[in-house]
Amino acid sequence: MIKIKSKLIKNAKKVDLFLVNYLKKQNNSLLISPMKYGIISGGKKIRSTIIFDTAKLLNLNIKKVIHVCAAVECIHSYSLIHDDLPCMDNDSIRRGKPSTHIKYGEATAVLAGNSLLTLAFEIISDKRNSLSPKQKNEIINLMANFSGHTGIAGGQELDLKYENKKKKLNQIISMQKKKTGKLFNFCLQSVAIIANKNKKEKTSLGKLGEDIGLLFQLADDFLDVKGTKTLVGKPIKKDKKKGKSTLINLIGYNKAFVYADDLMKKILFKIKKHGNKSDNLEDTIKFILGRKF
Repeated sequence: MIKIKSKLIKNAKKVDLFLVNYLKKQNNSLLISPMKYGIISGGKKIRSTIIFDTAKLLNLNIKKVIHVCAAVECIHSYSLIHDDLPCMDNDSIRRGKPSTHIKYGEATAVLAGNSLLTLAFEIISDKRNSLSPKQKNEIINLMANFSGHTGIAGGQELDLKYENKKKKLNQIISMQKKKTGKLFNFCLQSVAIIANKNKKEKTSLGKLGEDIGLLFQLADDFLDVKGTKTLVGKPIKKDKKKGKSTLINLIGYNKAFVYADDLMKKILFKIKKHGNKSDNLEDTIKFILGRKF
């Protein structure tokens, strides 16, 4: 556990440094401060670690994927800023500090989130990004599909619409794969694009990423029930109060955990075929389900 925590911290610092330097080169605006507040020095940045781990799996230098890491964190942070708004999940604490809308106001939070979303596309298309135009185009297309109505935004809409409604297991899984899984799909598939893998390999790695994202969401749901506010960095026991459609609320905590444990084993089985190169990714997968924060 100490090893994985150290890796997460080290990777987060790399991405934070990239983002700080990138934002320094932007034309200054009133939104820079809330944007930095929402993305820098906060959270595990586990999506970036997944990208770094996958790069090692595919024999890529991690410098080749740093722009993708930064873009993913922009997308993720934008979604959190918007999710926390009173009109959505209405959460006042995020990453152990006041949510962006509490710190800066709702209007500024919306605009800062929008700006982080567009910044992600700017980072990928940047001329300082050494990827080929074809790779950039493919990654941008993927990012657009997975951050909009067919991905994160669509998943959040379903999450809100499913509140206080009895939904089937497959509906909940589908919603959570959109809300969380699609961005993890992007993490693995974008690395496959950079590694010049064929279409079948890219799709396969993307689906694996989607399963990892689902595992992450399930772990988040477990923390909401049995985690602590101090470690998790946000309010807990809120899913039941809000009538969220989760596996826990549908089939109970124990059965949901068995489902998640089986999913983790399937994920680990799929990546073991890569041999020792998969060690880093395996450690991260095990951490996701066992995490306390």
